[in-house]
Amino acid sequence: MQSAVLALSEDKILPVSAVLNAIRDLGDEAVEQCDPQIITQASSLSQLPVESFSIDTVLSISSSHELPGDQLLEEISRVLKPGGTILIYKKLTSDKGDVDKAISALEGKLLLAGFLDAQRIQLKSVVPAEVASFGVKGKKPTWKIGSSFAIKKAPKSLAKLQVDDDSDLIDEDTLLTEEDLKKPQLPLVGDCEVGSTRKACKNCICGRAEAEEKVEKLGLTMDQLNNPQSACGSCGLGDAFRCGTCPYKGLPPFKLGEKVSLSSNFLVADI
Repeated sequence: MQSAVLALSEDKILPVSAVLNAIRDLGDEAVEQCDPQIITQASSLSQLPVESFSIDTVLSISSSHELPGDQLLEEISRVLKPGGTILIYKKLTSDKGDVDKAISALEGKLLLAGFLDAQRIQLKSVVPAEVASFGVKGKKPTWKIGSSFAIKKAPKSLAKLQVDDDSDLIDEDTLLTEEDLKKPQLPLVGDCEVGSTRKACKNCICGRAEAEEKVEKLGLTMDQLNNPQSACGSCGLGDAFRCGTCPYKGLPPFKLGEKVSLSSNFLVADI
């Protein structure tokens, strides 16, 4: 079965020999035996007179240095079958560096137009020498625009934990010692008297005895610390505002009616 080939040119005349030489560069026997359809001055047409998805291979042969326009590439994509080939021949410039830039630009333009695998091809024949000296080809995707595909969802499965019966597992109960299992001994309620005097018990462990010892050294009562009062109203402001006979002399500032807080090192000598 012969392949449908469409040859496009920007020139007024495109020799059939040039088309056949270009076809040989593809190395496809089915394409070589085709009867190509030739359209000249293709870029001037708003639409190619060809049915959509009817062409296997499109050849664009031009002696111009300009890249094919977006509209022409869109039309080539329209007439090509899914998986069809586009082959563009361009004129060789005098500078090899310019040729490499032109090839790179042409490959990028084909990719942006939706073609795949855009790459330079090695010419087996000249097409002819005054027309072109390098070619770039690409592939139209095998799917059509608007095609939909069903995506198979992987079944959700719970991760299985592989447990080796022979593995060394630690018994949580063996991590606790006898001391850890003993119930903590809390101080008995009522050890320290909680009446109005709030006296520390004989074996006080709550810190009240130490506080009382500090209070005794200051010459104050616990009530004076727990509920400080001031006749002048300035006792709580600090030593700078206290008189010489103030019972709170030497204590940190405090709010009247609130317990005076003593630091742990309040009565510790500096030396």
